[in-house]
Amino acid sequence: QVQLVESGGGLVQAGGSLRLSCRASRTNANINVMAWYRQASGKERELVASITSGGSTNYVDSVKGRFTISRDGAKNTVDLQMNSLKPEDTGVYYCSIIYGIRRAWGQGTQVTVSS
Repeated sequence: QVQLVESGGGLVQAGGSLRLSCRASRTNANINVMAWYRQASGKERELVASITSGGSTNYVDSVKGRFTISRDGAKNTVDLQMNSLKPEDTGVYYCSIIYGIRRAWGQGTQVTVSS
């Protein structure tokens, strides 16, 4: 079982930036997709951004042009650079990976954007 460790959440004012990082515990895991999800209070968890082993990326419309996902295949890390943050970006952000036929989730990190 691969474990994920997230870091980088916090409190920031609207218009500010944060960078989230996630590291997989096993470097020999055959990770196909790395992604970030978020869940706002009272809402369902949604996919924010994903990146495949080939480098293809996908973003939810609300973050396009503001967030950038990147990964380091050798280190099995995935980062989410978040710029021009808005109050509606507030929520718990979860790192998730698909490796083989399995999925793993991180414990979540809180991001709070004040207006």
